[in-house]
Amino acid sequence: MLALVACASHATFGLGGAGTDELFTRWVELALIAGAAVACWARVVARREERLAWLVMGSGIALWCAGDFLFEVLDANGALPIPSVADALWIPAYPVMCVAFLLVARSRLSEASLSLWLDGAIAALALAAVASTLVLETVMEATAGSVAVVATGLSYVVMDLVLLMVVTTVFGRSGWRPGRAWLVAGAGLLTLGTADLLWLLQTANGTYVEGSLLDVMWPAAFLLIATAAWQPAERKTTAEEGLMSAAAPAAAAVIAVGLLLYDHFDRISMLGVGFAAATLGLVATRLFVTFLQNRTLLRSSRHEALNDSLTGLSNRRALLQDLESEIAAARPDAPLAVLLLDLNGFKAYNDTFGHPAGDRLLVRLAAELDRAVAGHGAAYRLGGDEFCALISGGSAGVDVVAARVASALSEKGPGFAVDCSHGLALVPADASSAEQALALADRRMYAQKGTHKTSASRQSRDVLMSALSECGPELHAHVEVVADLSMQVARRLGMSAEEVDEVVRAAELHDVGKVAIPDAVLHKPSALDAEEWAFMKRHTIIGERILGAAPALEPVARLVRSTHERFDGRGYPDGLAGHDIPLGARVVFVCDAYDAMTSQRPYSDPLTADAALAELRQCAGTQFDPAVVEAFCHVAGRSAATLAAPVF
Repeated sequence: MLALVACASHATFGLGGAGTDELFTRWVELALIAGAAVACWARVVARREERLAWLVMGSGIALWCAGDFLFEVLDANGALPIPSVADALWIPAYPVMCVAFLLVARSRLSEASLSLWLDGAIAALALAAVASTLVLETVMEATAGSVAVVATGLSYVVMDLVLLMVVTTVFGRSGWRPGRAWLVAGAGLLTLGTADLLWLLQTANGTYVEGSLLDVMWPAAFLLIATAAWQPAERKTTAEEGLMSAAAPAAAAVIAVGLLLYDHFDRISMLGVGFAAATLGLVATRLFVTFLQNRTLLRSSRHEALNDSLTGLSNRRALLQDLESEIAAARPDAPLAVLLLDLNGFKAYNDTFGHPAGDRLLVRLAAELDRAVAGHGAAYRLGGDEFCALISGGSAGVDVVAARVASALSEKGPGFAVDCSHGLALVPADASSAEQALALADRRMYAQKGTHKTSASRQSRDVLMSALSECGPELHAHVEVVADLSMQVARRLGMSAEEVDEVVRAAELHDVGKVAIPDAVLHKPSALDAEEWAFMKRHTIIGERILGAAPALEPVARLVRSTHERFDGRGYPDGLAGHDIPLGARVVFVCDAYDAMTSQRPYSDPLTADAALAELRQCAGTQFDPAVVEAFCHVAGRSAATLAAPVF
């Protein structure tokens, strides 16, 4: 780099005096070009990637260097003809370098949309149109003479243009963010093309002076290319279409139209007209490709909006759309069955085998569900482990298909058994609208899920509920109200069916630890003292220990332990805060507090429903989760008339 600066200083300011003219204008500049070739070859040795590309690039620069050397040796008296043996080395250097750039592009630009390639090609053709109009004709006029002389002069300009078109195409392919290496290489090629053009014009006009700043441009160009070789290899597998992806084709189209309009008043070369017309043709092609891409994107977006990404089944949005049309066509003799299905045991499967295995299970079950309804209706995944099927046909046919669908969502294996609970609603016999049909099927599904007596968790729950009932009827009545409220709030919060079931079990059993609390403490008519309160606080830990004895109730046991944790971290037994408290425990806490406030207590009178709701809102963010309170207020406001609170 210092040598290049020295050459430029000599050409501009006469650094070193007239006695150093030959040193700088011949041998230093020649050494710089040779150094550029060596730098490319050194890159081949130093780094493994793109070795062939930079080996070829170094060879192309070496050809140019050899041409320079022959020119300096043979043209000592300025008698070397055009074309000469030096031209026979200079001109082949261009296609060799072009091949090298194509190899680099193939290595770094493995994937691209057609539109990005078109952007680059459009810009390259516009550049060629301008160059053909402004440069080629000027060169042809300046180098007038024999065919060989004109062809030799044009060869340099054409090859420079080809190299610039290749790099311009790469720029467009990268979304006009080519990276530092391509920017440096592009600067080198632009410098090379400018030097060739100026040399041809000055030589033809007799104004070329050896040792001027023009001579420094060639080594500068090759050193820039060699510098590009050592930049980090930024592999661009994808590129975003930004503002330039629209601006570049638009600008190219404006240039092409401008040239064609100018040709109407003052003729330009046929080559320029051809390149301008080709530019407009590619712009039209680009518009058509963009239209096809947008149409494909729209179809993809619609598919994603209406289909579950994991299983490929239609989703909830598609179900609601299909329900409207299917319900309108349903008749008493050809009813529509709305079948909601929820997996039993899926959460335990996830906990045991992991979520990837759970996803694979969902995919298998979804495929079985789809096959079960094939020819009779459509299958949907509503989210999590909830599914739906719409079945059309006669009543007898609906019953048969519904049974087959319910049995399709089951799988057994070593250490697991997954089946489903389902609820069925017939349209128009049971419901006349989509909302009614889904609500009825949902209630029936949860009713079946609640009576799933064969599960170990259900059997364990029944035993403990019986124990609570024997311990105190008021406890049993209290937990039934809390469980009903908790189910509604959990569903309002969008929890999955499996999570809702766990919340309901936790609400039913959250006071099971109180069986170990003496009646004197449990039913004391006045406030508890510090010792009694510390004893009472142990009931959540005792409840966890009791429930933990049944493996099927372990998830419920964890919720029960946390049902008295406060949102601000001042609860018990672990002092958890915020979202560290399980959501199910936060739900039970709010519902339990509401029922306690609206119930007759040994030491206080009940609050009205409105006063209790106001108290919950006031304590939201400190004692209670604000989101849970909001959901509870919605549920309680909708069903306040049914919330007759028992004595606690």
